[in-house]
Amino acid sequence: MRILVLNPNTSPEMTALVLRVLAPLTPADVELRPATGRFGARYISSRSAGAIAGHAALDAYAEHGSDCDAVYLACFGDPGLMALKELASVPVVGMAEAACRQAADRGGRFSIVTGGERWGPILTEFVTSLGLGTSLAAVETVAPTGGDIASDPEGSTALLAQACRRTAERDGAGAVVLGGAGLAGLAERVQPHVNVPVICSTKAGFAAVLAAVRNPSPKPSAGDLARPAPVASTGLSDRLARVLG
Repeated sequence: MRILVLNPNTSPEMTALVLRVLAPLTPADVELRPATGRFGARYISSRSAGAIAGHAALDAYAEHGSDCDAVYLACFGDPGLMALKELASVPVVGMAEAACRQAADRGGRFSIVTGGERWGPILTEFVTSLGLGTSLAAVETVAPTGGDIASDPEGSTALLAQACRRTAERDGAGAVVLGGAGLAGLAERVQPHVNVPVICSTKAGFAAVLAAVRNPSPKPSAGDLARPAPVASTGLSDRLARVLG
């Protein structure tokens, strides 16, 4: 089985980090096919960068996803998630969606800790769109972006642990999602310093995509996630234009 690991950030180092974390978790009969955004921000940390990343995610799917059995959108915030679900005939799992659902199942009320100060309102809106708004205790952001944290994981552990403890104690979170591809693999370092479960968003999303590829749901034939009618386009990559047309 082939899983497209799609990182719409334009940082190949971020893609490589995600693959390193997923490698020990990958079954022998599963092949991971990485794809990095062809255009856009090196690391997504704003609404504008996220909007561009949604296009980059569709572009990468059109280029690399034709013979894949599932798509893992390995970027917290899940840019382009619903559009990918609409276009793809195979399961599509978003990192943030999967991690938030796992946290709600494990802890009831949960918080998200992530890097980049603009993420607070963005992720609050996202969690509400999942129908989990009443389960969200807080979004706790730290000043370094996910890209900065990925560059200095050792130096970031104490800062992330402090943020996790703060939201657990202040907001009553029963679990904390450590959100972001740049934070992949850090939950294990942070967990000993926090009294509630700390969930690695990268691993949570991968567990969900493995489950989906083993037991895929049929592609809807009607409704908002059914394949859209063909449409002409201008200025897109040839492959994406063909997918839309």
